[in-house]
Amino acid sequence: MESRDDGRREFTLRAVLAILGGATVSISGCRDGVPTSAAVGTPTPNPVPPAPTPTPIADKAGEFLANHGHTAVITAAVFVTGGAVRLNIRGTANHPHTLELTAEEMAAIAANLRVGKESTEEKGHTHYVTFN
Repeated sequence: MESRDDGRREFTLRAVLAILGGATVSISGCRDGVPTSAAVGTPTPNPVPPAPTPTPIADKAGEFLANHGHTAVITAAVFVTGGAVRLNIRGTANHPHTLELTAEEMAAIAANLRVGKESTEEKGHTHYVTFN
């Protein structure tokens, strides 16, 4: 035997299902000149987000230990071209040194990671140069 509460629950459940079974919700509008509309259950197209603005790369100057006029600067243009680099770090010193950086080291420096490297030997000494 069915109680009155069970009958009411069954009636309410069937009524809700009947009402929701025929319901359609429509949303329409205009965004940036592109109309959008959808019924419940139909995906709407996602707008394409704008491309991120790249962070500008600046020149990077190296720091020396026991320096006597040498300079090591990687220009922004060198970062843009990518790849390995051989820098002449003579600066105002009376002799040259060369600093060779791999493509991976260049990418790390561009990403503001700390990279240290020893220069070539000239006049009986080398220099250790650190970027970032």
